[in-house]
Amino acid sequence: MKSIRVAAAIIEKDKKVLACQRGYGEQKGLWEFPGGKLEKGEDGKAALERELKEELKLSVVVDSLYKCLDYDYPEFHITIHFYNCTMKEETFSLTEHLAARWLNRDELDSVSWLGADSLIIPELKKYLE
Repeated sequence: MKSIRVAAAIIEKDKKVLACQRGYGEQKGLWEFPGGKLEKGEDGKAALERELKEELKLSVVVDSLYKCLDYDYPEFHITIHFYNCTMKEETFSLTEHLAARWLNRDELDSVSWLGADSLIIPELKKYLE
């Protein structure tokens, strides 16, 4: 089974986290924490900085590793590294996503998450209390 490594951003603002709706691929329409695949020789922090600039035109400070999880999709295995991030500016623009929303703890279940991203939701609810 193919295996990929991904970095994803937990961007918090006013007790809400940023969620993005995928605009492409088999999982189009599902929600995720923004980020993407690590390129060869790239660490999670560098990948996240690059991916957020590409996908959201957003500069961030990658603060710390929040959690690392493994998940098996039917076609591949994913290792996803979630990082706490701080936005350097208040605005961003969508280049690959259909939508973005700031979700508080009570709204986290209001969207359909990608399988791997859904694993972190229960813990994230406690974090946002």
